[in-house]
Amino acid sequence: MTIFSQVNASKLSDTVTPGHTLPAALYISDEAFQIDMDVFFFKSWILVGFEADIPEEGDARVVDIGNASVLLVRDDDENVRAFHNSCRHRGSRLVEDRVEGISRFVCPYHQWTYDLEGNLVHAPHMGQTFDKTCHSLRPVNVRTAGGMIFICLAEDAPADIDEVLAELETRLAPFDLSNAKIAFDQTITEEGNWKLSVDNNRECYHCEGSHPELINTFVGLDIGFDPEDVSAEELRDYERHCIDAAAQVAEWEARGYVSHAIERYDGHETLLRTQRFVISGAGESHTLDGAAAVRKLLGENTDPKLGDLHIHLSNAWHHAFADHAVFSYLVPVSPTRTALRTVWLVNKDAVEGVDYDLEKLTEVWIATNQQDADLVALAQKGVQSFGYRPGPLSPFTERTVAVNQEWYLERLRAHGY
Repeated sequence: MTIFSQVNASKLSDTVTPGHTLPAALYISDEAFQIDMDVFFFKSWILVGFEADIPEEGDARVVDIGNASVLLVRDDDENVRAFHNSCRHRGSRLVEDRVEGISRFVCPYHQWTYDLEGNLVHAPHMGQTFDKTCHSLRPVNVRTAGGMIFICLAEDAPADIDEVLAELETRLAPFDLSNAKIAFDQTITEEGNWKLSVDNNRECYHCEGSHPELINTFVGLDIGFDPEDVSAEELRDYERHCIDAAAQVAEWEARGYVSHAIERYDGHETLLRTQRFVISGAGESHTLDGAAAVRKLLGENTDPKLGDLHIHLSNAWHHAFADHAVFSYLVPVSPTRTALRTVWLVNKDAVEGVDYDLEKLTEVWIATNQQDADLVALAQKGVQSFGYRPGPLSPFTERTVAVNQEWYLERLRAHGY
């Protein structure tokens, strides 16, 4: 009998040992995958794109989540809208990937035509009495904040998104990402369950051994440490660093750059963890030397040393610097495959080859994403092997993995699993 065939008899959380990785079935079974899709990708708010994806009126982009296909649209009033990508006649897919500068959506099957607000404006051969107002495109809940686009496929979307969006808007306002442009866009497939991808992102226990490019800009002990594993001198140095970092955070906050840590897990339907960190090296950006990659800074910023604003959401993680932002989000493809999209956002007026070198801008996170994908693939092979048993998480460097998993289980219980 599998873990999921016992769900009706006992809560799923009863099968999980706190402070440990999850049972194998949660990473590999089709039933677990369908439950995850229902709870975390259909009934919850998720990040699915950026305003820079549809910068002009008449731009539209398709996002596929499981068996749902969603159209993100910029309408004639520059509002972001979302619709199910399905004609109201016989269900044909309206758009395959993306379109730019259109005024109407025309179904390729029978030419039913919709405006950018989703209204059916033309339905040939349907007769004089046919009421077009009853056959508009089905809307999808959509909200924006800080240049990001969120959707919820459920009709009754969680209301706590308002608190999250307000916090994101405040923290990202200085970067003006709603008016930024995408300098580079990369989607890779990680050969692992989406939760393994998230677990990997929520800790940096693995960073020193796996991310030689990224750790150039990290203060090593910031990722957590076992006090018994570091020398007295290292502890004294780190204490001085913490004092200096606290002073820097206070200075940023005094200038209007909200930086203090927030962890929003327990009792919340919509997850948010965010904090601004001091950067090592030149202290400006995630590049090999820590120096800014883009000469023209984001928004109206004039100081290149604004640290690294981390943002973690249920299916996404981001880094915003004074000169650019690296935003990533994932969408599960199957129990053992996950699509990870990363975009590099820069000032809309920045010119490649003049204001920035694309290789310098992207090399750290292109390398880091691939290294993480390799680790996730190894983890997937491990959890589906016969000998796998849930292992203990480090209380020093994997605390946020444990907290994230507790939130995951809480949401499952709230939905009856």
